[in-house]
Amino acid sequence: MSTPSTSTPSSSSSSSVPPEQFKAIVRQEEDRLRKMHPTPEDIPGCMTVFDDFLKCNLLGNQFRSLWRYGQSANCTTKLQDFKFCMSIARLEPDEKREVWIQRRAEWWARRRTGVSSENVWEARGEPIKDYPPPMDAETLEALRVGSIQSATIE
Repeated sequence: MSTPSTSTPSSSSSSSVPPEQFKAIVRQEEDRLRKMHPTPEDIPGCMTVFDDFLKCNLLGNQFRSLWRYGQSANCTTKLQDFKFCMSIARLEPDEKREVWIQRRAEWWARRRTGVSSENVWEARGEPIKDYPPPMDAETLEALRVGSIQSATIE
């Protein structure tokens, strides 16, 4: 049986990452996944993947997504994962593991190189000067007295 096609790294890579760098990231992810999933039995089965798809569609998950993001959860990727799993179901176990690792490695590489919530902030090179502002003796005394009083109340 022929191996199902997976997307090529050059077509999957983020536009901000050169294709060679993306391929290197995919190789890193493949190595990591091979260590995490050393045998074919370690990769998830199609029923597990289907369960993930069904969990995504649960009412509670949909409400959570609506609350957090203002829209219902998009379970399309979970459905695509299930379809992919079904398409490789008849492969030999070792071949199935390799195809699965390749797909997951590309997914992790896209996630690593794509937009992240961490990209919102710029790292500060040096601390802010005079922050926090120095406290005068009066404020320090009030804090000290307040902490002593709260300790005696307990």
